[in-house]
Amino acid sequence: MEGSLVVIQRDGLITFGGDGPPIVLLHGLMGRATTWWRVARRLEPYGRVHGLDARGHGRGPRGGPWRTERFADDVAEVLRTFDEPAVLIGHSMGGLHAWVTAATHPGLVRAVVCEDFAPDQRGRTVDTWRGYFDSWPVPFRSLAHVREFFGDTGDYFIECVEEREDGYHLIASLPDLYEIAAEWGRRDFWTFVERVKCPLLAIEGERTAMPHGQQADLAARVPGGLGRHIVVQGAGHVVHDEAPETYLGAVEAFLSDVLGQPFFAS
Repeated sequence: MEGSLVVIQRDGLITFGGDGPPIVLLHGLMGRATTWWRVARRLEPYGRVHGLDARGHGRGPRGGPWRTERFADDVAEVLRTFDEPAVLIGHSMGGLHAWVTAATHPGLVRAVVCEDFAPDQRGRTVDTWRGYFDSWPVPFRSLAHVREFFGDTGDYFIECVEEREDGYHLIASLPDLYEIAAEWGRRDFWTFVERVKCPLLAIEGERTAMPHGQQADLAARVPGGLGRHIVVQGAGHVVHDEAPETYLGAVEAFLSDVLGQPFFAS
């Protein structure tokens, strides 16, 4: 598809393109809206596709509190600017924010796609993450260096860094990221799942690091039988980047159903 990225200066909201019902893409921890570029372009036949930088990420607002309900309120503030309820599509942290927004602001959300996030991760800590992040060769010397280091997810991570005088650094602040993720180890989010009143698709990577069985339970516990769950074989946490055609096929079929539109997938 042809077209260029349109940047809207409103707390990190960008518009990729398309016409019709709003579709809003929510990225994961340390990401930003532009990581969704390839997905967004494929989804334009289904509606007007937007991406939102979460608080503390990309062009999003800075400063906490880093509580999930605050992130959901940020999403809801954007959704109120649309003329009709939106479809929320989220990866990891963005999936959590999507279903919490649907639960707390039900009139603003038409449907939810959640990619590889579990509602109850209590007991987990960010200590493992700290060691992993400390192992990064920061600053990266070039974008090619970023791609090389992250391998299969290199195209994803080049969207998450910015150039400074000494090289490339993660855009988001690591202390902020640790605080955001620490909340997930202290509380569960099942009560929000049980308040979702719209269709929800849970997409799980076969090699997920999330607690076993929870993503299937997530779909099963959406009231009214509105939840669906699939496992994408061979994929890890970033399903939309690691198995894009399978991911897009599932999302496009879901959108075709909930929006009452033809299935445009090639």
